[in-house]
Amino acid sequence: MAEMTPKKIVAALDQYIVGQNKAKKAVAIALYNRYRRTQLSEKMQKDITPKNLLMIGPTGVGKTEIARRLADIVQAPFVKVEATKFTEVGYVGRDVESMVRDLVDVAVKLEEEAQFKDVRAQARKQADKLLVKLLVPGVKSKPKQPSGIQDMMSVFNAFSRGENPMAEQEEVTDEVRNQRLSVKEQLDRGLLEDQDVTIEVPETGKVNPMNDLMGQMGIDLNSAVDSLVPKKKVKRTLPVKDAREVLIEQESDKLVDHDAIYQAAIKRAENNGIIFIDEIDKITAGNKKNSGEVSREGVQRDILPIVEGSRINTKYGSVNTDHMLFIGSGAFADSKPSDLIAELQGRFPIRVELDDLTEADFVHILTAPNNALVKQYIALVGSDGIHLTFTKESIEEIARLADQVNHDSQNIGARRLATILETVLADIMYEAPDMQMGDITITQDYVDQKVGNIVADSDLTKYIL
Repeated sequence: MAEMTPKKIVAALDQYIVGQNKAKKAVAIALYNRYRRTQLSEKMQKDITPKNLLMIGPTGVGKTEIARRLADIVQAPFVKVEATKFTEVGYVGRDVESMVRDLVDVAVKLEEEAQFKDVRAQARKQADKLLVKLLVPGVKSKPKQPSGIQDMMSVFNAFSRGENPMAEQEEVTDEVRNQRLSVKEQLDRGLLEDQDVTIEVPETGKVNPMNDLMGQMGIDLNSAVDSLVPKKKVKRTLPVKDAREVLIEQESDKLVDHDAIYQAAIKRAENNGIIFIDEIDKITAGNKKNSGEVSREGVQRDILPIVEGSRINTKYGSVNTDHMLFIGSGAFADSKPSDLIAELQGRFPIRVELDDLTEADFVHILTAPNNALVKQYIALVGSDGIHLTFTKESIEEIARLADQVNHDSQNIGARRLATILETVLADIMYEAPDMQMGDITITQDYVDQKVGNIVADSDLTKYIL
């Protein structure tokens, strides 16, 4: 983190996000302050809390993208939640504490990926051994039936370890052993990557609403059930290269220390977690459109202690929110930040207003970022062997039309570009697989032919663009 100075963070954001320099600078400072805090004494660290941000601006100008890319830069746990999905305590619906539980789930996934990477080499060796056995199975023989209390206890203990002692046993004969040596050599040389093999994988569990409820109380219902009843396994037939990845994940799961993962994940969420609360303007007291709706002010008061700092129970353990970074976001078209309750306003001391995107911004968005839309479509059509190019005038025309539609109807920012590009390229995307190869150039005239009439007709624009 010491290497990611605010200037370098902004430079990294510039690769994906056009404009919005004030917002980039603000989030870069907030992120780097976390590193500064770690350089202080423990006593001082406890007193310094993150300076949360409030991003103000219309949809489609980059608020969410800035926060998401910020988290990617430093591999921080990140969740985006919508304030309007929460309900006040006492009402049916998602409670605000679920945002913290979701963040810890993300942190656990990040820690698992990191530790799985550390043991991958060892897990791959085990996976290849299993593949050899699956490709050349031994001679089947029926298991010995339990005949007494001691045998029954052995069977029960085996089941508790996830083993099935009642399954058919395999005998490895000399012929099988020789075949396996031959297959192992072929496997090592990469000659069997596309050959199908049948493996057993744990059955995907159905979504159970009780799991989320138990998670609120710090109970992992799935783990409790799994410890009593092993997961049911199902058979899947996959190419060797895909089956290996499944087996590597299974073997990695056996090699890592899950308790250590959970503790590291909690620490990571507490010190590096970022929670992005979108549509926070929709829960302001000054935006009451329906008196029958659940109290928006009540939701604000439920969010307040989490932002202030509190302990939340999760299925992985208790989590402290004191040093998590919260980023609020909203258009504030029908309300203003001062409509939030005073206590919550004070917890978002950094206010950043994002600018409306201009026609020139749209041109830049279409071509410059690493994830530019034009680059994406060129790559997609290129997968069919078609070389797609855009003239400078065609890109400028797409930007002009997007800007015009945003002004004439609802302003949805850069999202309008994707709508127009889809309309312009619809026929090409349909025909490309059958063309097999060729060069296609998108000109200004072609853009006008596909979209110009729609933009000119306000009724069509509302429904198509």
